Amino acid sequence: MSRKDPLPPGNPLLEYPGLPPFSKIRPHHVEPAVDALLAHNRAEVARLLRELERPEWHNFVEPLEEMEERLSRAWSPVSHLHAVKDSDELRAAYNACLPKLSDYASEMGQNEALFQAYEKVFRGSESLSSPQRKLLENALRDFRLAGVDLPKEKKARFRELSRELSELTTRFEENLLDATNAWQKLVTDEAELAGLPESARQLARQMARQKGLEGWLFNLEFPSYYPVVAYADHRELRRELYEAYSTRASDQGPQAGRFDNGEVMERILALRHELARLLGFGNYAERSLATKMARSTDEVLGFLRDLARRAKPQAERELAELREYARRHHGVEELEAWDIPYYSEKLRQHRYNISQEELKPWFPETRVVPGMFEVIGRLFGVEIRQSGEAVETWHPDVRFYEILDRASGELLGQFYFDLYARPKKRGGAWMADCLSRINTRNRQQIPVAFMTCNFTPPVGERPALLTHDEVQTLFHEFGHGLHHMLTRIDWPSISGISGVAWDAVELPSQLMENWCWEREALDLFSGHWQTGEPLPEALYERMIAARNFQSAMQMLRQVEFALFDFRIHLEYDPERGGRIYEILEQVRDEVAVVRPPRWNRFAHGFSHIFGGGYAAGYYSYKWAEVLSADAFSLFEENGVLDPETGRLFRETILEKGGSADAMDLFIAFRGREPSIEPLLRHSGIGG
Repeated sequence: MSRKDPLPPGNPLLEYPGLPPFSKIRPHHVEPAVDALLAHNRAEVARLLRELERPEWHNFVEPLEEMEERLSRAWSPVSHLHAVKDSDELRAAYNACLPKLSDYASEMGQNEALFQAYEKVFRGSESLSSPQRKLLENALRDFRLAGVDLPKEKKARFRELSRELSELTTRFEENLLDATNAWQKLVTDEAELAGLPESARQLARQMARQKGLEGWLFNLEFPSYYPVVAYADHRELRRELYEAYSTRASDQGPQAGRFDNGEVMERILALRHELARLLGFGNYAERSLATKMARSTDEVLGFLRDLARRAKPQAERELAELREYARRHHGVEELEAWDIPYYSEKLRQHRYNISQEELKPWFPETRVVPGMFEVIGRLFGVEIRQSGEAVETWHPDVRFYEILDRASGELLGQFYFDLYARPKKRGGAWMADCLSRINTRNRQQIPVAFMTCNFTPPVGERPALLTHDEVQTLFHEFGHGLHHMLTRIDWPSISGISGVAWDAVELPSQLMENWCWEREALDLFSGHWQTGEPLPEALYERMIAARNFQSAMQMLRQVEFALFDFRIHLEYDPERGGRIYEILEQVRDEVAVVRPPRWNRFAHGFSHIFGGGYAAGYYSYKWAEVLSADAFSLFEENGVLDPETGRLFRETILEKGGSADAMDLFIAFRGREPSIEPLLRHSGIGG
């Protein structure tokens, strides 16, 4: 920080040099800290532009990287607490800062003098490294995407659009969280719980007792909701929870209109379209691809439709088999949406004699977590251990770990683990940036990650038992964490996942899921929670046999979401509005085999695209799955725990972050461009 512009003392968001002091952070600290940092940054940019005749890497780019890192370091615990420990006061403080941060980002992105200074550094870049040139290329691209070339009045409109969009996407998330928290169902007749696994009953009983109620309490958090729709014999109970879940934050269902995201979604689409047109794009889908691997909207549509074409015949057979099974064995003539998970689980049991619930005793969190660390250690030459230091967290369940290089002992990164679902915590699983790696003349810092899941918490004396799906979720998020924490790039804007093309950012996370199916790896992270006995071979064989159960239906579902997302952004027409459910129905006509009821409001809870960063980019999951399946095929060739292949992936992908083109990095690892065939093979789908 410049000595000429000291920051005000007494604010914990401004004063900590390393890990966030969670016990000291209060909502009233947030806005003053952001105000002080934004004022400081503006003054620092003005000083650099005024004093530097010849901007260069060390006297210009690095100070700006340090400045932006300091702002990120103060904002990340605020954003994180908003997601995992929400309160009215924190939400108000968080929302008060969004327009300020948006205005600041637009102002910097549209600063012509700053843009020209970056251009000067880039023109004199012969002596710079390849990562340094990539950082500058990204910066110049991002200036143009922020409207630096626009006339004055259009710049002002761009800033208005950006500010309102940041507020609206947050409101979408908050409506969804509030709707999730507002609904609950108390069951007092145990007969209604027939078919429900004992673990789900115990969780429901524990939740009821925590609220001083007698019976079994269910809510719309996934660990509570999903066992009901998958296992409860009581059809009306399944329907009631399905309806409440699939109409959250909408104009339908038991909370109709109370937290309705309908107008928010329409406004988001309108503003994104206007913003894209301001920048010279035909629509927001084109704008989205400016920072992705895919080269055109036609390429994305072609990719998704090709997947649908390959998967649909098999998906139709899978659904026909399910209908026939439900009719023949259970006398059900018409399958409703709330029947499909239930009878799918019954069919899986019937065909393979296996269920997610049956596998849970073999995946206690106390075995899965250290075992996953051992798999990662063998693959990538690292050691992961719980920190011996006393580290402040936001909840007693949160743990803190560090990653070290096995050969040198160097501390590479650290992370917080917050694994269990609880009220006031956003659903889902994610990795977020707590601290970025930075290594400049004035600041050295290792990366730190927030690793967040929403698993069923331990019940009584028993450890948390994970479904195999949850084990895959854990490995997936840890792949993102490895990308963030193993980076060797010294500048935050291209270290870790920063600067990585969005449709390549899922490569490490989806790659990690593959080890959840390999016996050699499974033996390291599975074992019965009571006896420690390894997963029996017969059970493992049934698990593998069931791996691709309904895989084509699952692929079509992802293609449906991706096509819907892409088309509502590609085809937006201001005269006609978002046509959200009209387009969704068209997409379902084209690719879906399962049709939900007309009152289903899936889009109202589609936070990836309306609240997160996946707008016109949800296709990235399938795109990156092609990359990850092909990358894993090299491990299959060389040995699934082969340390040399792991070292190559660490050096070419994980360490490089966003410092090079994603396709170039993939080719450096695989020796060629990606092939779709391994994905189809892993999914059990014929060409």
